[in-house]
Amino acid sequence: MKPNDNDLDFHNGHRERLRRKFLDDKLADYELLELLLSFVIPRRDVRPLARGLIEKFGGVYPVITAPINKLMEFKGIGRNTAIFIKAIHKIMIAGYKSTLDRETIFHNDKILRNYCLLSMAGKDKEEVRVLYLDDDRRLLADDLHTIGTVDWATTYPREILKRALELNANSILMVHNHPKPNTSFSSDDIKLTKQVMAILATVDIALIDHYVVSGGVVYSARNLFLLK
Repeated sequence: MKPNDNDLDFHNGHRERLRRKFLDDKLADYELLELLLSFVIPRRDVRPLARGLIEKFGGVYPVITAPINKLMEFKGIGRNTAIFIKAIHKIMIAGYKSTLDRETIFHNDKILRNYCLLSMAGKDKEEVRVLYLDDDRRLLADDLHTIGTVDWATTYPREILKRALELNANSILMVHNHPKPNTSFSSDDIKLTKQVMAILATVDIALIDHYVVSGGVVYSARNLFLLK
């Protein structure tokens, strides 16, 4: 006999199977999201919801990093569920940030890039963040510098310099996002990068890199040979 999807015993058994698969590290992406949703939506079959979210946003990662208002626009995702998803997102950011606070920022480049992805991905407006680093290149502060429009955010080089001097920073890393996927540095981005680098150089503070986060990709100005 085929199990009835409305049967409570069937749901409980299915969710227990998901938990066992999680412990065995055998969950597919949609099943991992399904498992998370099962803790906040206990009396409903959340498999269609998990699959629908992944189809809509393009994967588990884009679901986690999506703005809360976009999540709540999806049928079946209420306020509590959206907050739960974004809480997972915040915990992930905090975990990466605690590592950057303790260790040299380039001790693990993957941690740094994942931190920037988690902080900047999924936003529908451009934001500029500045990471200020000490002499050992540990994170002193991660400041939200400005929030702009869908395709532009103003940057103030003198304000970055002022803040760096306040923190006694030895170097900085700039990060901004492009809401349009898979778009690297624009000519204006390159010009601005050089302006910031020049003003910092007057007081021997280094711009060690400028990242653009776009469509799940982190583009590095240094790796693209733009920091000359």
